[in-house]
Amino acid sequence: MTEKAGVITIHQMRLHRCEGCLAACGRDRPAAPLPGINRSKVIKRARHSPYPTVMNKKNCDGMAEQAPPTPPDDDAPPMPWFGMDIGGTLTKLVYFEPRETNRREQDKETEVLKNIRRYLTRNSAYGKTGRRDVHLQMENVRIRGIRGTLHFIRFPTSEVGAFLQLARSKGMADLVNTIYATGGGAYKFEEDFIKEVNMRLAKLDELDALIAGVLFVDAMNSQECYYWAPPDELPVHQHPADSPPYSEAALSLYVRKPFDFSRPYPFLLVNIGSGVSMLVVNAPTDYYRVSGTSLGGGTFLGLCCLLTGCRSFEEAISLAASGDNTTVDKLVRDIYGGDYARFGLPADLVASSFGQMASAERRAKVSREDLARATLVTITNNIGSIARLCASNENIERVVFCGNFLRVNPLSMKLLSYAMSYWSRGALKALFLEHEGYFGAVGCLLHLDMKQKNKSLSRNATPIVEPGHADR
Repeated sequence: MTEKAGVITIHQMRLHRCEGCLAACGRDRPAAPLPGINRSKVIKRARHSPYPTVMNKKNCDGMAEQAPPTPPDDDAPPMPWFGMDIGGTLTKLVYFEPRETNRREQDKETEVLKNIRRYLTRNSAYGKTGRRDVHLQMENVRIRGIRGTLHFIRFPTSEVGAFLQLARSKGMADLVNTIYATGGGAYKFEEDFIKEVNMRLAKLDELDALIAGVLFVDAMNSQECYYWAPPDELPVHQHPADSPPYSEAALSLYVRKPFDFSRPYPFLLVNIGSGVSMLVVNAPTDYYRVSGTSLGGGTFLGLCCLLTGCRSFEEAISLAASGDNTTVDKLVRDIYGGDYARFGLPADLVASSFGQMASAERRAKVSREDLARATLVTITNNIGSIARLCASNENIERVVFCGNFLRVNPLSMKLLSYAMSYWSRGALKALFLEHEGYFGAVGCLLHLDMKQKNKSLSRNATPIVEPGHADR
């Protein structure tokens, strides 16, 4: 039996080029074996799935033959299949919608399951706060021998109660008794899930799920990774301009550019949620946390609500987009009257975040927009500076930022890009990912397929991995 082109098999972890993904795939890559994992050794290799692959057979010419597709798994858990990441601010839900069913599966599919599928896939909004990010959905994904589509849904964690009411009204609890979940909310709301819908949360380590999700999604989407930079690649602070580097005029020079992440290791993964965690990733199962900061997305939103009276993250970003941080922050020129030439510090560089607010006269004139902008510049500068130091200490050249703080938020991405470029003197780029914020939920969904394979594999163990393809 020959596998069809454009199908990605998760069960066997053989990642093939997907003709249905959002962006065109690149050229073929040759097969490459996965080396053993050694944390003390820097590993540089082609892109791989985050999980073991199946050994390929050889034909008489010595060429590798593709293994046949995995038949549907009779022992698979009942539909629907979900993965959840219940964060401090936002809950992310990944739903797998099967696209092909045989007669036996059609007979098993209940009317309740059909109603759930119709409700989730025919709507892009659920109530006042739930949203499905249609532009992110992934086609031709194969899990346990079933081909389907991944849908990405989000809602505020404060609305978990409304989600449980919806699950009960749609009969979801009659079909599913366990959902793989991660994030602090998987612990906080565990009793609510049991009480309201008799559903158990199988909790996964947040960082394990994150890494698995990042590597898997990137392996499927050739343009998952990108960065922001001026067209000529010259750092903004080196451009002759009258505008401060954090202003809209300066940041408008940035354009989005694809980044080849086919040889990722090692890289620093900076996950910006309510707080920030920074991980060194040497291989799919070889990573460790090196640093972090409590000043993250939750800090930005909390301070904006306190200072401006805004009520949502979207409103805070909207205010920041039209603000001017120089009315709030004390700049180098406010101290030196111009550049601090000896150390190469330009006059428009922030010397003291919120330093102007010590003046009553300044406080009386400042706008909500300026306060929001200054808050965003403060947070992104801090994250960029710490990330650069971690990358330097670990001798790492690739720094990847992800997390819901960056969702639909190019302003923050550009500010992080400026911070990374400035503090590294142009040596480092801030890299970003298309499906920011959803990787933990994807990692939970993948656990449906890997739970048996990973029973005896600890996070720090050296697994025995068979050779496999590095193809997309």
